[in-house]
Formats: sequence, structure tokens, C-alpha cells
Amino acid sequence: MKSKSPIAILPLIFAGLLVACAPPAEVSVSVEAAAPAPAPAPVPERNLAMAAPEEVGMDSGRLDRLTTAMQGLVDEGRLAGAVTAVARHGKIAHFESAGYRDLEAGAPMTNDTLFRIYSMTKPITGVALMMLYEEGKFRLSDPVEMHIPELSDLQVAAGTDENGEMILEPADHPMTVRELMAHTGGLTYGIFSASEVDSMYVEANLLDNGITLKEMVTRLGAIPLRQQPGSMWHYSVAVDVQGYLVEVLSGMAFDDFLDERLFQPLGMTDTDFYVPAEKVDRFAQVYTYDEEGDLFAAELFGGVNGFLEDPVFKGGGGGLVSSTMDYLKFTQMLANGGELNGVRILAPLTIDLMRRNQLPRGLPDYVSGASGTVFGLDFAVVTDPVEAEAFSAGEYYWGGAAGTWFWIDPVEDLIMVGMIQHWGRGMPNVRALSRQLTYQAITEPLGI
Repeated sequence: MKSKSPIAILPLIFAGLLVACAPPAEVSVSVEAAAPAPAPAPVPERNLAMAAPEEVGMDSGRLDRLTTAMQGLVDEGRLAGAVTAVARHGKIAHFESAGYRDLEAGAPMTNDTLFRIYSMTKPITGVALMMLYEEGKFRLSDPVEMHIPELSDLQVAAGTDENGEMILEPADHPMTVRELMAHTGGLTYGIFSASEVDSMYVEANLLDNGITLKEMVTRLGAIPLRQQPGSMWHYSVAVDVQGYLVEVLSGMAFDDFLDERLFQPLGMTDTDFYVPAEKVDRFAQVYTYDEEGDLFAAELFGGVNGFLEDPVFKGGGGGLVSSTMDYLKFTQMLANGGELNGVRILAPLTIDLMRRNQLPRGLPDYVSGASGTVFGLDFAVVTDPVEAEAFSAGEYYWGGAAGTWFWIDPVEDLIMVGMIQHWGRGMPNVRALSRQLTYQAITEPLGI
């Protein structure tokens, strides 16, 4: 190691329908007291209590392979450290740490380590927005400009003329909230693709850590769309716009809404847009690789956000820091159909809506480089497990730029959350590896 400068399934509820049938008058009826009906079996708690893997239909020895694999990647110098957690039937069957939170300091990775979750912020933002949907604040078919006038009458880039000047054309329809939540609204990111519009995003410094969400959408409103709304799936700043939409519809600052309406009710005490001083000793260092493949500490995106100070820009697309346990609470709430520990965040049907295919008709089942996969409302959704090299249709998931990942399998009633802090070429495919090693540990499958 070299030291260098930084460059969520619905709960199964069984109910019997009692039908009273009076006997015919001619039939004599025994007057003996009937035996009392047995009490209904209690519904198992789905509150993330620790359980032996065998209690939830998994094999302890096989599940240990997940821990062994993560430790192996640490021993090979390919990861500094990792935390992995698996929950099934609402109980935690695996919660293990391997390696180091900080190699230079020799600080071990622990289950309460804090991580930059980057784009795993996006599903949280989607849930916040759908809380307002349930209050009747908007419809998915609403034009975004109905609520955010700064994004009215957007033009679309249609190529360049002989002088190299951008050709603009009107949008064939206004971007809708559904398109905003499904990355089909015509927006881009400025950093993951190359086009004149992407260059304009970079020049406008849309994700400037020192501006407000309102200023971001004001700058965005001066830039054409990269493509026609609804014409393709394209990863974008759409979820940062959703964060501003939460502010507009709720009348609250985005971070205040998250804290009061989501984090506090769910007990997500370690999730915020920065790490306070009293928690810095739990914050993981982030690493990349040098030309020889050795690890060295370096923040992403030029180190514009060190996460140690409360930023002005609190974007819905990638600004949160969280812990593995906090994200387990969030995903278990989703898997429970919108509720955790007696606190209801969303209705079951709203969760179901979020994990349905929301792409426009005619678009292929292929998003983010994964075939057999569509997009819901701020989640990727597996439609063809064979094509996606997954195990269950309906699995929904996402990940973050520093290597964090999660998925929720409603068929096998399973959640997996993985946390690392790595980026760049040479990063092992921990997401695929953890999938193999999690499912091979299931001895009581529900999907076959």
C-alpha cells in the first residue's frame, strides 16, 4: 500500500374468512360446547433482530463463504475493508466486517463504520418524494415545469450545424415527474457521457457544493436537454432535481424533510449529508489504485466534498453518508411494504408502484449496462433473471460510486447491503461475488 496525495417483500399476512351458516331447522344440533378455536399464529417480527442463518432457511457454513471472500480480497490488497449484511424474513442472518476502515491508521473496519453512499442516496430521495405523492401533492404524469417553473419550455439539442453551432428543437412534450424518476426526462450528468450538453453541465458546475438546490435547477433551466424526453434511459442529475421538488412540494428544506419524516422515524441516526466531529473516528477512508494496482487514499470527483463539513448543496442524487445498519433499516422498511417497527413510511401499493417498470413503451430491458433490467421509480428492477444473471424476477437494487451496493429480493424475502470505499479501475466485482455467495447459502428457497 502506497500513500499518495488525493487526486427492500410485503409481509405475508394470512387471514381466514369466517362464513356463518345456520343449520336447517330439521337438523338436530349438539348442545355440547364446541372446543375453542386455536389462537392464530403470531406474525413474525420483521424488525432486523439477529438470528442464526438456519432460522431463516440459510446455511451458516455456506454463508461464512461471504465473510471469507471479503477477507480474501483484503488479504490480496484489492480492498481495504468491507462490511456485508444479509437479512431474510426480516431478521439479520449475517453482519460481518473485514479489513480496515483506514489503512494508514491501522483502524479496523467495524459494523458501525460510516460510508459515503453516493448514489444509494437516490432511492432515499425517491421514497421522500413518494411520501408527498401519497399526500396528493403531485401526479407522476405531471409536467415537472408545473412545479418547477425554472425548467419550463426546455429545448433539446439536435446536433450541430456547419459552423459547429448547436441546433436546438422544441421538446415533443414536457418532461414528466415519472420521467424524472426513471432517468428518461432528457437530462444528463455531465460526467458519465460526452456531448455538448454534458460539457455545458460541467461549465455550469451544476453540482457545486456551495450552491443551493434552487440555484442548481436555475442553472439547469438554462441548458438544453441532451435528448427528447422519453426517448431513452440516461443516467442524470434527475434525482437532485427530485430533491428540489421535495422542497417545493413540502415547503421544507430537503435535508430537514429527510431527517424529520424519514431518518428519525426509522431510527437512522447515522445518516446525514456530512460526518459530525464526534463521529469522524467511525468514517472510512476512500481508496483507489495506482498504476501498479496498489491502494492509495483519494476522494472521488476531485475531492470537492470531503463530507466533514455541512454542505450548502444537499443533493438528492448522491450526498449522503450512512452506516450499514441504517441502510438495512431503510431497505427492510421497503421489504416490509413501507413499514418498520410500527412506523409506516409508505403504503404497500406505493412500494409496489416504485418497483414496477416505469420506462416508456418500446425501450429495451437494458439499463446501466445490465440486460434483463428495467427501471422503476429510483430503482433498477430485474425482469429477466437469466439475462441479468440474477436469481429472482422483481429484485430491485442500486449502488454508489464508492462501491456500496444493495438489493432487495421480494421472492426470496432477502436483503443484502454491502459497504466498501473504493473506486477506479481494478476494483473487484464485489456485487456479483456477494450475489453468488448469498444465494448459494439459501437452503429453503421460496422461488422454486
